[in-house]
Amino acid sequence: MRTATGVALLGGLAVLSGCGGSDGSAGTTAPSITVRAGGDEISVKPTQYCLSGEGQRYQVSPPVIEVAPDTPIQLRVPQQVADTGWGVQVFDEGLEQKIGDVDVADGAAEFDEISTSDVVPATFYLVVVEDADTDECSGLSGAWPVGFIRADAAAPTTP
Repeated sequence: MRTATGVALLGGLAVLSGCGGSDGSAGTTAPSITVRAGGDEISVKPTQYCLSGEGQRYQVSPPVIEVAPDTPIQLRVPQQVADTGWGVQVFDEGLEQKIGDVDVADGAAEFDEISTSDVVPATFYLVVVEDADTDECSGLSGAWPVGFIRADAAAPTTP
């Protein structure tokens, strides 16, 4: 079983490292993943990626999605990431403290076994982390964070 590990901060933006690597089929650009939570699919760019044997870090702001309670979350990765392996790390609202890990089946390109109410804080990040090959990029792999703000179902509404 492959697992993802590690957290590093880069210029105030949380950047995550994991385990996973390049199978030599990586192109000239880092792949994006897609996230769906209720509405439209959102494309998420990586904050870091091992591209052609070179560790790359990107200055991107992770998207943050406002969601209703109990909304299913669907994460989809490109086949090259699925073939390498990946997992999901759960972080607090500041992307500073890891709350947990979610395993994804080997070879799966899609994961949809989590909802917006499965995480205890109402504001949280899910980070898709590609499994790393420790020989490639000194263990640096792909990391795609996306934030969620869950609306409080008990909050009063005004007309």
